[in-house]
Amino acid sequence: MSLLPPTGSLIPVDAPFSAAQESWLAGFIAGIAAAGKKAAPAAPTTTVDVLFGTQTGNAEFLADELVAGARARGLGGRATALDAVSPEQLAAMSHVLVVTSTYGEGEMPDNAGLFWEALQATTVPRLEGLQYAVLGLGDTSYDEFCQAGKLIDTRLEQLGATRIHDRVDCDVDFEDPAALWTAGVLDRLAAEAGATAAPGATTGGGAGVAAGASDGAGASRASRPGSQWNKRNPYPSTLVENRLLSSPRSAKEIRHYEFDLGDSGIAYTAGDALAVVPTNDPVFVEQLLEQVGANGSETLDGRAVAEVLRTDREIRTPSKDLVADLVQRAPTSELAAVVSHGDKHELDRWLWGRDVLDLLRGAGEAAPGLDELLPNLRPLQARQYSISSSPLAHPDRIHLTIASVRYGDPHRMHAGVASTFLADRVDPDGTVDVYLQPNAAFGVPADDSAPMIMIGPGTGVAPFRGFLHERAASGASGRNWLFFGDQHRATDFVYEDELTELQDQGVLHRLDLAFSRDQTEKVYVQTRMLEHAAELYAWLEDGGHVFVCGDASRMAKDVEAALLSVIGSQRGRGADDAQAYLADMRRGKRYVRDVY
Repeated sequence: MSLLPPTGSLIPVDAPFSAAQESWLAGFIAGIAAAGKKAAPAAPTTTVDVLFGTQTGNAEFLADELVAGARARGLGGRATALDAVSPEQLAAMSHVLVVTSTYGEGEMPDNAGLFWEALQATTVPRLEGLQYAVLGLGDTSYDEFCQAGKLIDTRLEQLGATRIHDRVDCDVDFEDPAALWTAGVLDRLAAEAGATAAPGATTGGGAGVAAGASDGAGASRASRPGSQWNKRNPYPSTLVENRLLSSPRSAKEIRHYEFDLGDSGIAYTAGDALAVVPTNDPVFVEQLLEQVGANGSETLDGRAVAEVLRTDREIRTPSKDLVADLVQRAPTSELAAVVSHGDKHELDRWLWGRDVLDLLRGAGEAAPGLDELLPNLRPLQARQYSISSSPLAHPDRIHLTIASVRYGDPHRMHAGVASTFLADRVDPDGTVDVYLQPNAAFGVPADDSAPMIMIGPGTGVAPFRGFLHERAASGASGRNWLFFGDQHRATDFVYEDELTELQDQGVLHRLDLAFSRDQTEKVYVQTRMLEHAAELYAWLEDGGHVFVCGDASRMAKDVEAALLSVIGSQRGRGADDAQAYLADMRRGKRYVRDVY
């Protein structure tokens, strides 16, 4: 028989709920109790402004959860992207909760960069009247773990704001620590405000952004139908199609996949991502076990180690903890020599392409055994891929466009975890665990007449295939311009027939191609942008939305530089003016990136 906890909660102590689920249930039960009271609820006296910075949608999801939790406790609540808030609006707010991810090497996510830039200005107003707390999302495999949250937390304190709850920095498994932080900070605010209103209470007047505002680009995640399928409970989808898109003669292997949604109830939007839960290659698991002198029948928490390594541990990408352990064990190794230089970029270059087995072999006899290795292996994570279909055209399926990662030599081949899992190890009509990763900021403009400029070389074309199918199915009148490229037209022009048909149908109004190795001088998508600067700027002036998808390290930076050059050359007002023009586009959600 389940016993109630001594606090009087209606949730049994042995109920099989996570911290996130318990937090939601507690607020829900409290809301029902409050709604049952005969007295009419008072209007909320405290409005909580939840400001989010997100790259893939997780921070926005948590922001929506915070708003729902605030309203369930009788507080006002509204969620707003950080870049939509000016310093003056921030100074007029009373209670602010910041939820932000960190992008790249300690950078602000795309919809928080302008906010951070403004917050550092010498003219920014003091914030003595502001109470705040910060929740950071990140990945401990990066040196600058949760750096964006740390920077904002420190800067708000420097400006005189009062921290009302300690910052929490969450790793990739953020759900439980985020739920505990959410419950703690909202319970404190509710207690201080004496809030008793029922769930759904409207937000107070307040200053700044309009109540209930989201980020101004597409539906908020909170407004979408809920789904039972998530990281902890993925949907076993049937993989109904796996076909090669690139030529067999190509240096790349790009494949088209289709997942049957069945009776899952998953409702996706063009621009969302799909998370694929992979397993490791059994052959690689055997090689790793042989290296550490194990046979795989050893057990960990009652499970065979071979199965743990296949399904639960990251064995391709070495963790920071493993690198540190191997340096200590083998101080004369090549790895230790690279680390001793203290140059992070040099270490990253050296590690690129090397996996756990490579590092263990490099440590020689000093390498750890199985028991010492396991604690230094991170949990195996799902891989997220931009969806390349539209629910208007394919409501029962989700399409992905993925390049299979393979490199090495006949003596030692390396392979991407999820890309080769899908390509090689899922039987025809086999099942794959998946869950949706919504991305409200990256989607077809709500205005059907707005021009769309899409820049996506290689597999970066994936979401734009979905965008074009969406506009074709909806009958949108807006013009569409795609910049696409790869190495060779003869072998790498994926979806050529579809794109040609979309042109013939009048859906794709312009298609500019850049195949870098079909001529002596390399040509890239940014080259084509500069060649058509006048027309590109004319589309921007007509209200065009610019979308970029693909490699973050070089392509996205080169595309942004080209875009600034186009704006600068056409306006003729200098670099600062071009930067301001692009900043206005960011604020208006007319320049959005999905980069990785």
